[in-house]
Amino acid sequence: MLVDSGILAIFSTATVIVHALGIVHAAHAVMNVRSSQGAIAWSISLVTFPWLAIPLYWILGRTRFHGYAETLRSVYAQHYKLARHTYHELAEFKVAPPDKLAQLQPLAEAFTGIPFTCGHAAELLIDGQQTYEAMLSAIASARDYILLQSYTINDDQIGNKFKEALIARAKEGIRIYFLYDEIGSKKLSRSYIKSLQQYGIKVSAFNTTKGKGNRFQLNFRNHRKIIVVDGEIAFLGGLNIGDEYLGKNRRLSPWRDTHMILQGPTVKTLQNSFIQDWYWATRKVIEVNWQVKPNQEINQTALVLPTGPADQLPACRLFFVNVINQAQTLLWIASPYFVPDESTLSALKLAAMRGVDVRIILPNRPDHLLVYLCSFSYYTEMEAIGIKLYRYKNGFMHQKIILIDQDMAGVGTVNLDNRSFTLNFEVMGFVAEPGFVQSVKKMLKADLAACVAVDLSEYHRKPFWFKLAVRVSRLLTPLL
Repeated sequence: MLVDSGILAIFSTATVIVHALGIVHAAHAVMNVRSSQGAIAWSISLVTFPWLAIPLYWILGRTRFHGYAETLRSVYAQHYKLARHTYHELAEFKVAPPDKLAQLQPLAEAFTGIPFTCGHAAELLIDGQQTYEAMLSAIASARDYILLQSYTINDDQIGNKFKEALIARAKEGIRIYFLYDEIGSKKLSRSYIKSLQQYGIKVSAFNTTKGKGNRFQLNFRNHRKIIVVDGEIAFLGGLNIGDEYLGKNRRLSPWRDTHMILQGPTVKTLQNSFIQDWYWATRKVIEVNWQVKPNQEINQTALVLPTGPADQLPACRLFFVNVINQAQTLLWIASPYFVPDESTLSALKLAAMRGVDVRIILPNRPDHLLVYLCSFSYYTEMEAIGIKLYRYKNGFMHQKIILIDQDMAGVGTVNLDNRSFTLNFEVMGFVAEPGFVQSVKKMLKADLAACVAVDLSEYHRKPFWFKLAVRVSRLLTPLL
């Protein structure tokens, strides 16, 4: 009995302590979680189920990435003269976007320090074959250095093709910096990394758990996909490096994706984004070419917008909401994941109500079941307001595209979900030039031809268990 009483006393004390910690953590969530929905979800869970919720909160709860901005401020102070010189050189190419998008200029400058600029040549790259060929060609043409960053890099056929191409250039004296996300590239073998390092290629994981307070925060990702060659040519978009992007995953084949190649002033913005991420990961500054080289012949207007959980404000969400608000006639979006927060959802609804042709293309095949189910929960309210939803049926659609009127198109890494808006380091390229916009529209028309319009009656015919799973997944929206 004494033993039983002692165990009971210990258990009772532990229970009181854990519940007290749950209340403390709930207060922390209320004060620090960016969205009200997320704060409510976490605080209720922490108070009600503290044994489970507290460790989950340590891993998943924070939306602010500590130390990144502070670290960059210190290196900025060290290289102040170079940074100011580069900014002033870029500012010489500042240009106003189309009149209807004029409100985006001050936002761009506030979030990135770099406005819309002229002097660009942007080209769409559709699907894996075209994208990888262009990337490998640019790698082969490098004269000084290559910066390569990807969320996922696989040790497979195309992954090894990139490895061989990089090693070949390294043998010729080209400086190469290779950055990956350790969670997205968790299957990348040590032998792959060592074979790159053997030839002098600098390789690093992004190290999301580095820094004070980040140790348990496995929920952050560096989702950017960037290649910069000699500070003159850059790539960004939806494609990682892996065989599935060439349609070699039977379940998801064929794979539909979009990338873009850029020349002009915004290459420096992409380069700077890479250098900042590299400095966070390694605490080393890369010597690169900062001379701005505009393309005066094509002379497109463009903006590159890097965003992430280290931003003082939720820049990704705020910019996207503002972009949606500018649409007057047409707003087409393609995203593999559709879990919008309330502000984005309201902006989409208001656009439809003022007569904008709002179309959202989603995949018909899921690669993440919970997110896929959650997208069904928006059907009723979307249809009632006139928003057209489409499911892409010709394989898996992974592209991240936004088209606004005849004025601007965006290509990049941002999905229409809480993770991209809040938890991931992302990057988007926006081009405000009729030729590029028309090429994006033509591409999306072809995608729509491979889609089926969502029929609300089909959802109503789904079994009860499916609808229940959809509603439960909607409750988890702040955490997805």
